[in-house]
Amino acid sequence: MDINAQRNIVLRFDMRCAPQCPDSQTSRYQAAIAMASWADQNSVDVIGLSEHHATEDGFLSAPLQLAGMMAAVTQRIRISVSALLVPLHDPLRLAEDITVLDLASGGRFSATCGLGYREQEYQIAGVDWKTRGKVFDSKLDSLCKLLAGNTVLNKGTEITLAPGPNSSLQSLLMIGGNSSAAARRAARLGLIFSPAIDDPELEQIYRKECERLSNWGMTIFPRKPATTFISEDATATWDLIGPYLLHDAIAYGAWRHTSRRAYAESFATDIEQLKAEGKYRILSPQQAIHAIESTGSLHLAPLCGGVPIEFGWQSLRLFENKVLPALK
Repeated sequence: MDINAQRNIVLRFDMRCAPQCPDSQTSRYQAAIAMASWADQNSVDVIGLSEHHATEDGFLSAPLQLAGMMAAVTQRIRISVSALLVPLHDPLRLAEDITVLDLASGGRFSATCGLGYREQEYQIAGVDWKTRGKVFDSKLDSLCKLLAGNTVLNKGTEITLAPGPNSSLQSLLMIGGNSSAAARRAARLGLIFSPAIDDPELEQIYRKECERLSNWGMTIFPRKPATTFISEDATATWDLIGPYLLHDAIAYGAWRHTSRRAYAESFATDIEQLKAEGKYRILSPQQAIHAIESTGSLHLAPLCGGVPIEFGWQSLRLFENKVLPALK
């Protein structure tokens, strides 16, 4: 494989933090912004941010704001929110925020729109959980129309964005999910379909619906990502940061939902199970190079689960000094 032709190096943040983390939240957010600047200078392809609300461990609840701060300290790298929980927001507000991000970043922002799977978040936002699919479609339609330059009726008033984004709708938004409804939703809107799991059946549903509607289509699969740290002593590093990674795995697994299928979901209950499962991994620089050569992908999450800032930087510096030269 040509490493650089299909490369997708991701730096991911969700700001979740285990109780034993020694860092303040202020220092962690500042570190995330500094790490975004580092990524821009070190050939990372995408910064990925996520959204959840009302969590006990401080999961990122305002990804668009953090994306704006990261855009301000970068020049090249793409910044993506996945997933942006559209049903929880006013579509006009989202369209305005996305427009500003697009203009200020020079077209480097995009979002994967998701339905969400936590009923508590719907209750907090005052949105009906039972009709969430219809709510999603309605708000998503308005968001797409606004970003495409069309006029929509918002609370009895006709609204058109001024200014609107420079980027096309297909560049700004993708559709996430792991259901046939998600695949058809993406096809109906003529947007890239980005499921949370590699499922050929979903792609077939999406492709057939695109053909039926004569809409353009493209699928981006996650390719079995694993949260990765780089270390020259994996055993020692597991001893140091394993509890934080386990916190992340257990906290995410607690949100398990019958309709959710995602590679990120772990079933581990202790660190040895977490190691064996392979969804969280600590690789040597050479192993990281091999992973990129064989899959084209590497997902770095230097602050995952509350990993102390100093260990996050150690992993990134090894990428910079011992992995990146092989990519160049």
